[in-house]
Parts: sequence; structure tokens; C-alpha cells
Amino acid sequence: MILPVRGISPQFGENCWFAENATIVGDVVMGRDCTVWFNAVVRGDVNSIRIGDRVNIQDGAVIHCTYQKTKTTIGNYVSIAHNAVVHGCTVEDKVLIGMGAIIMDGAVIGTGSIIAAGAIITQNTVVPPGSIYAGNPARLLKLVSTEAAEVFMRTADNYVMYAGWFKE
Repeated sequence: MILPVRGISPQFGENCWFAENATIVGDVVMGRDCTVWFNAVVRGDVNSIRIGDRVNIQDGAVIHCTYQKTKTTIGNYVSIAHNAVVHGCTVEDKVLIGMGAIIMDGAVIGTGSIIAAGAIITQNTVVPPGSIYAGNPARLLKLVSTEAAEVFMRTADNYVMYAGWFKE
């Protein structure tokens, strides 16, 4: 479902793919090669959502923002895993957000970071680039290895490939 809200329609770059039951509404601008999977919601009804290139928003994930307060900005090569919530925050490039993780208003997730499955990033938390955060509330677990950092690009590329299977 792709719908305008208050006269503003979502905009998409080239080669994006959306599952039939994904919901994308309102002030959403998405780059190229993005995918939004089954039952995921990208809801730009109360503020803007800006999404870079090669971002995958997996099954059941919710991307939202706060009215007159916080926008949501997501960089390039970001993977948002199943049932994660990304709300009114900034996610920089090459970030992996694990299954069921929650990122709250005002948080900033630095480039090349991993937010572990089930982690809760509380309001206004700043995750330094290249960090792995886990727990509730999430805390620094360790730094991302060089090998792990390469996974970000590969995961984003894989999701573009998976979407291609549905276009055949």
C-alpha cells in the first residue's frame, strides 16, 4: 500500500521493490535499490522520512517519526532486520539493525555500527561509528571488526538480489 498523506506522496528511486502488503505513506523519500518487505511499515504521516540507497527494511519492521519533533533519516547500505522499530532518529551509512531492536527518538547510530537483536537504543543516545551495541538499555559491547564491516555491503546487495526473485 502506497498512499499520500495531506497531499504528500512517497517518492522512490530506481529499482526499488515493495512487498504487496508493505505500507509506505506520506512524506517518504527513498533512494535507489531499496526494498520494503512483508508487513513492514514506513509511515511518514507526522514528519518526514529520508532513506538512502540500497536500504532493506525487512518483514514487520516499522519506520516512523514524531509529530513536529523528530524526523527519521536513514543512510546508504542499511539493513533493518525483522520486527525492528526505527523511530525519529538518524541512522548513518552501512549500519545493521538486528531483529526486534528498537531505536528511539533523537538517537544517532554512527556509520558502520551494529545494533544487536533485541537491543533498545534509548532516546538521544549517540552510538559512535563502528560500534556494536546490545542490551536493554543498549550499551557498547565492542567495536566492529574489519571483516564484519564488509558484511554490511554484502547484506544490502543480497536484499537487492532477493527482491529480484519476486520480479521474475
